[in-house]
Amino acid sequence: MANLPMKRLPPLPALHTFLITAKCCNLTRAAEAMHITQGAVSRQISGLEAHLGYRLFNRQARGLSLTAQGRELLPRIEQVFSLIEGAVDQVSARPRALQIKAPTCISRWLLPRLMQWQKERPDVPVQLTTTSAHTVDFRREDFDAAVVFGAHPGDSSHVQHLFDEQLTPVCSPSLASGNPLSRLADLERHMLLHPTLDERDWTLWLKAAGAKPGNIEQGQHFDTMDLAMTVASQGSGVAIGDWSLIGEDLSAGRLVMPFELKVRTGAAYYFVHPRGASVHSRLLDLLDWLSLQAAERRIG
Repeated sequence: MANLPMKRLPPLPALHTFLITAKCCNLTRAAEAMHITQGAVSRQISGLEAHLGYRLFNRQARGLSLTAQGRELLPRIEQVFSLIEGAVDQVSARPRALQIKAPTCISRWLLPRLMQWQKERPDVPVQLTTTSAHTVDFRREDFDAAVVFGAHPGDSSHVQHLFDEQLTPVCSPSLASGNPLSRLADLERHMLLHPTLDERDWTLWLKAAGAKPGNIEQGQHFDTMDLAMTVASQGSGVAIGDWSLIGEDLSAGRLVMPFELKVRTGAAYYFVHPRGASVHSRLLDLLDWLSLQAAERRIG
């Protein structure tokens, strides 16, 4: 089927000029209301009439009066501009979503809490961007705030400490009961799951525990902690995880801790926002709420 040509609509500014002029029925007052010259009003009206193919006003010595077509068109144009005004007001009334950046390693802790936040505060929407990067540069990245991981970020941003990284082995309940992990030596009989492409996390924890299993280099390596935790919950091995991030997995019984030892690495998670910027109260509300959520992970 051939495409039918669309009828060219009259220009919106000319229709607006018609609306103002129809209410005044006077070129001078219409020009004053629109902050343009009387000649500009006259040219727009004439152009609109030429486009439509009929006259909208009768020109009289004492002013203007609407023609029959003008009287018929006026309420329709009023309705159109009322709809436009309502649409603009409605969209403008919607709160802008806070733009938050966070490393993927904290997603396991952060995502459920942001979902709960949206239930409690639908008036403060949040848009989360996850990344493999552990830092943020507010000079180049357009975010309202970010969660960063590692050493203290310094004085370039407003910084709120959330919690420290605390490493501990975790596994599925079925693996722990089927092949007990009551002693450190029992780790020799299990696949060790590494949340990074090296063995640094397991090495740090084992050193603190005083153990030296010979199978540390034979384990499975993953790109992210989240992948390692998922595989561990399926009973495929023992992962080294961050106790600060897996509270829900432990509470739900998806993971268990075979050993009580938790080792602090010196790294931590921080909520930061640009220094010197005007901070909206909505962002401070979110920060206060996340700080309360994080408090329980600071006492381990």
